[in-house]
Amino acid sequence: MSEYNVINSRAPRLDAPGKATGRAKYVDDMSLPGMLYGAILQSPLAHARILNIDTSRARSLPGVKAVVTAKEAGLVKYGVSPARYDETLYCHEKVRYVGDELAAVAAVDLETAMDALSLIQVDYEELPAVFTVEQAMAEGAPLLHDDYPRNISAEVHQEFGDVEAGFKQSDLIKTTTFVNKRQDAAFLEPHGCLAEFDLFGQLTLHTSTQVPHYVMRTVAMVLGIPVGQVRVVKPYVGGGFGPKCEATPLEMSACLLAKVTGKPVKMNYSREQVFLHSRARHQFIHTITTGVKKDGTLMALTNECHLEGGAYTSFGIATVYYSGSLLGGPYKLPNMKYDGYRVFTNRPACGAQRGHGGVAARAAWEQQLDMIAVDLGLDPVELRLRNIMSTGDVTCNVLDMSSLGMKECVEAVRDGSDWNAKRGKMTKGKGVGIACGFFVSGAGYPIYRSETFHSTVVIKLSEDGGTAQLLTGSAEIGQGSDTTMAMIAAEALGIKLSDVRVTSGDTDLAVDLGAYSSRQTLMTGHATKEAAEDVKRQVIEVLAQELSIPPVDIDFKNGLVVFKNGNVDFSKVRTSYIQEHRGWTDPPSGDLTFKEAARMAFLAKGTIVGTGKYKPGRLGGKYKGAAVGTSPAYGCSAQVVEVTVDMETGKVIIDRMTDAHDCGLAVNITSVEGQMEGSLSMGMGEALFEEVKFDGKGKILNANLGEYKIPTALDMPNVKTIIVESNEPNGPFGAKEVGEGAIMPTIPAILNAVYDATGVWIHELPLTPERVYRAIQQAKK
Repeated sequence: MSEYNVINSRAPRLDAPGKATGRAKYVDDMSLPGMLYGAILQSPLAHARILNIDTSRARSLPGVKAVVTAKEAGLVKYGVSPARYDETLYCHEKVRYVGDELAAVAAVDLETAMDALSLIQVDYEELPAVFTVEQAMAEGAPLLHDDYPRNISAEVHQEFGDVEAGFKQSDLIKTTTFVNKRQDAAFLEPHGCLAEFDLFGQLTLHTSTQVPHYVMRTVAMVLGIPVGQVRVVKPYVGGGFGPKCEATPLEMSACLLAKVTGKPVKMNYSREQVFLHSRARHQFIHTITTGVKKDGTLMALTNECHLEGGAYTSFGIATVYYSGSLLGGPYKLPNMKYDGYRVFTNRPACGAQRGHGGVAARAAWEQQLDMIAVDLGLDPVELRLRNIMSTGDVTCNVLDMSSLGMKECVEAVRDGSDWNAKRGKMTKGKGVGIACGFFVSGAGYPIYRSETFHSTVVIKLSEDGGTAQLLTGSAEIGQGSDTTMAMIAAEALGIKLSDVRVTSGDTDLAVDLGAYSSRQTLMTGHATKEAAEDVKRQVIEVLAQELSIPPVDIDFKNGLVVFKNGNVDFSKVRTSYIQEHRGWTDPPSGDLTFKEAARMAFLAKGTIVGTGKYKPGRLGGKYKGAAVGTSPAYGCSAQVVEVTVDMETGKVIIDRMTDAHDCGLAVNITSVEGQMEGSLSMGMGEALFEEVKFDGKGKILNANLGEYKIPTALDMPNVKTIIVESNEPNGPFGAKEVGEGAIMPTIPAILNAVYDATGVWIHELPLTPERVYRAIQQAKK
């Protein structure tokens, strides 16, 4: 039995009725009077010098209202991190990948805009291109950016403890190299936006984004508009998963064209353009060496990683740090060394995708841990339990486990999957594997250097006291954050969930850094709880004064007033409320209601408004790059996967998945389970199917959802989800992340299960039938 009235229960999603009935409005459903349609001209070459751009024929086409290039847009550099601003809205000297933006057109309809693009003449001098890490870093390779020798956009070199000494004390040392492939996030809704300037020069941008706040800042910077004159509004969003975490050329083009034409401008990416914009998962090449004692005690780890990152940095400077820092836990590891290189290539830029920076690293190491367990004759579960961290531990790279139910997660999946009866005991071709992982509950610091609050929230009571309106800039992108905030507010206020109305995703309402790094439950949740408590305090103060009792004797639960020290005569309050509402059909009776108390507070103070805010305190160590990987809390998870491998064809089928995740406290149990299942689905796709493929000229070969394979409902197995609650002291009501961390163990659990089924270790993704078949045949030789 939960101690709470609203949270830690199951609640229907607030956005479900709109989506289920088709009433939900996405960007593509929106239109404005006089609206124009925009389109972007993109490079057909992977690397070329721009000799000339002639837009005269496009400008003269009937129906075309504007054509813009770098000449009109200017050369303001932007990006994700100010340390690596390396993009301009349109290319001006050279193009760096197939899809690089050159110009944009606004016209009366999309067909005319597309016709205009075909009339823009661009003269190129094609340049040598590099498409792999090896090509890009080779001596004498062509440089994408003159400021970055060997095409290294960012590199990291860190050591914690004494790695050399750790290896000397080790009885077994294992080295492996693991390679993943580029992925696309494959969200159902492509990027789209609608920009409009009003008569006072105020810009409103409706856009399918995860980060309205960051988009607002970037648009203002690139277009030279004061931030206070830019409003970004996020409508319903059809998925994000990371690649919608930064401002896009689409958004800035729409804003620029709206400014030039004085008309609203709507723009959408096609599915191919989603692939070309990318900003999704990097390709990672990890070479990992682990040293252990005979009993399995971890002694040292070295991790060398090369990231194939595409033409621009995007989130890459953070990604290359995450690829090392997130191996600091969840095991007790005294010595760790990391060397990371994020490399420019003439391909679309990679960025952040679910489990940012840590998914491939986790897969590489968790697979290696299973190999070590086999060499030592240990059960993989036992090896992990011998090294597991617990609450209060601090990693060698100074990440504080303020709560950590990792041991409980491992034991839960062991028992929930019947591990002991299956591991090493199933028939040939069938196997079971385990893996663990952990992830941040929000990045400890903003992307740009600032002391800003990470989230602010406003809660305003209606004048009759019956509705609490929650105003937030947070981004509901399908993960259920609006419902979570409503539940936190209702719990903190002591009212019913149905009495909370949420308006979100609007930069005019409040500051919120957005939906990335699994941050909103903890960070926006904190601000929401504080705002609700502020409202509650104000209402209680007025009611206490009216009833002549101490404020501490009053509380609210389920929309009713609770008097802690016995009955109180509130007839005067009741009579006053009823007299104010003569003719109304729902006069209160019985216990005094929150609604009556809130109305009294309005009459005494005017509109009751509560505000909340949140930013973490000082986190992490003082070494270079210490900020990346820090968080006020860490979620963790363990998974057991059962597979069947066809030994004649190499086809892998996932039979069952058992997942345990420590989310601190489940605010909405149904949403937590949904996030766990979604993570497993994405991880399974990356393990078995997904790879963005290119030809020899840098053009994507499978830039559509017909040829880029992702799991469907028919591919998903039975999934058992187990929620572990460790009561995070830094989280609202003890809650922390679940959205990204649950993907961490999926790939290595599948890899380890495939080994159990076949006796073959496979160190490259995806596990296509061809790759698995060849590995099996090679092992036979």
